[in-house]
Amino acid sequence: MTHGRKLRVLTLIDRPVETGGGEQLARTIAMRLDPARFERTLCATRPVSAPSLAPIRAAGVQILCLERSSRASVTAWWPLIRFLRDQRIDVLHTHKYGSNLWGTVIGRLAGVPVIIAHEHSWSYQGDSLRRVLDRRVIARAAHVILAVSREDRRRMIEVEHIDASRVRLIPSGIPHQRLGQGTTVRDELGIPNHAPVIGCVGGLRPEKALHLLIECAALLAGDFPDLRVLIAGQGPEETRIRSLIRRHDLGQIVLLLGQRTDVPDVLAALDVAVLTSDREGSPLAIMEYMAAGKPIVATSVGGVPDLVTHGVDGLLVERGDVLRLAQSIAVLLRDPERRTAMGARGGRRQRQEFDIDLMLGRLAMLYDELFRVTERARSERRTQVAQGV
Repeated sequence: MTHGRKLRVLTLIDRPVETGGGEQLARTIAMRLDPARFERTLCATRPVSAPSLAPIRAAGVQILCLERSSRASVTAWWPLIRFLRDQRIDVLHTHKYGSNLWGTVIGRLAGVPVIIAHEHSWSYQGDSLRRVLDRRVIARAAHVILAVSREDRRRMIEVEHIDASRVRLIPSGIPHQRLGQGTTVRDELGIPNHAPVIGCVGGLRPEKALHLLIECAALLAGDFPDLRVLIAGQGPEETRIRSLIRRHDLGQIVLLLGQRTDVPDVLAALDVAVLTSDREGSPLAIMEYMAAGKPIVATSVGGVPDLVTHGVDGLLVERGDVLRLAQSIAVLLRDPERRTAMGARGGRRQRQEFDIDLMLGRLAMLYDELFRVTERARSERRTQVAQGV
């Protein structure tokens, strides 16, 4: 500890138990920050069931729940303001747009010395009000805005006109992943060992553009008669996806698995992992594919090119290009040796560059760097000198 005591860090997120990448990362940061260096609190701004928070508490993290029912529930923020003041929180680390907006303002009102706003995907997608709030509220109230990819940082600076000195890049990371048993999932689903299998894991949300994966399946089915497509996850797009599967008569080919607790086993069953998104920050799913040693076919959006090098550990195509997606998948399905080599290279790179411990180390250094120059830190140092500590 460089400050003579543990830093008090509060992580702010709407619903920490949701399965989105931002929620996963916020939860993981709170749980895995070094307890020898940090006193950790996680604040959920929306209602969350107590049992779902149990693993976070078990990791030694204090929980604060605000029970905010809507955006208009302004008074629901008062417990957070009191907590920040009473507990003398040193670092407020907010995650995603809503918590960034409210949290940075509240952090200033409560006198928190260090405020960090973490944007997990470039927030401005044509919404002019959101662009203004990013620049004039979040960027001014936060001491630092964290971007998860070079492209996100570029857009924040060049499109939203946020001061470049306030935007830092810290690549995301994932914890160590166990290697799965693909035969287990194939046996469960009745998929022959020789059948080519492609698929993805993640939320079924509009920006994931999973209709493209369904259309790819329709294009590939003729050349790969035993093809199976696995989609693991849940979300608002499920009804639309099921409708597309019926329309293309792909009920025996495309299998919706719902939310799975055995993601490593699902990934182990794949020959090629696919990402079809229209927009991304730095998708944790890609890192999971890499950790599983799977070659990747993905749309070249957001921070994906930071993760996947075209022709090295995967193949990249332009967003929305279903024909090129299908062609790229077919190329890899026909070349087992290339698949294996790509997957191995991706696995090595994930361990070297996108591991959660690397990310946590960078965050800890940032917390220390920012707190060291605050008036609170200077005052504590003066007191220690006066006391001869």
